[in-house]
Amino acid sequence: MNTQSLAASLFQQLQQGPGLQQVSQQLGLDSAQTRQAVGSALPLLLGAMGQNASEPQGAQSLLNALQRDHSGGGGFDLGGILGAVMGGGGSGATDGAGILGHVFGGQQPQAAAALGQKTGLDSGTSGKLLAILAPIVMSFLAQRFAQQGNATELSSALGQETQSGGGLGSLLGGALDQDGDGQFGASDLMKLGAGLLKR
Repeated sequence: MNTQSLAASLFQQLQQGPGLQQVSQQLGLDSAQTRQAVGSALPLLLGAMGQNASEPQGAQSLLNALQRDHSGGGGFDLGGILGAVMGGGGSGATDGAGILGHVFGGQQPQAAAALGQKTGLDSGTSGKLLAILAPIVMSFLAQRFAQQGNATELSSALGQETQSGGGLGSLLGGALDQDGDGQFGASDLMKLGAGLLKR
């Protein structure tokens, strides 16, 4: 498997087409702001998913959701996903807010605030960005992992994202630290709810 991180690989794909420009227009940001914000948001999302997938049950739930909702069609159609997300397609696969609710639980506002702190965006804009990117991240992961159906491989790849974290690890940990022990761990995950990505 490619040694490049998942976040870096997806960011590269977003830069190759009109993806970042579409996100810029949607959020009313200039291209430099958008590039920086997306570059910070992807590791945050993937890192949070990595925390959820660090337990076998969480990894299997995530894999099930990828296979059920996000693996349709022939591969990773970035333009199609962006169009559906921004056009309000309304399916579970493009419901960014719904996906974020599963990933961050009740800590979604804190995650948006943490991203805003890192990027200088207000938390409303950060939240919108995360909601745009969440379905893209899920589809990207589905393309990579849904076919093999290997929850262990998915958990391992996302675990590496959690460790690298793009400098957001401490921010994310602080935002999602539910039990006040200074770190985001298994007990916090339990408090975030065991129903990861189950509807």
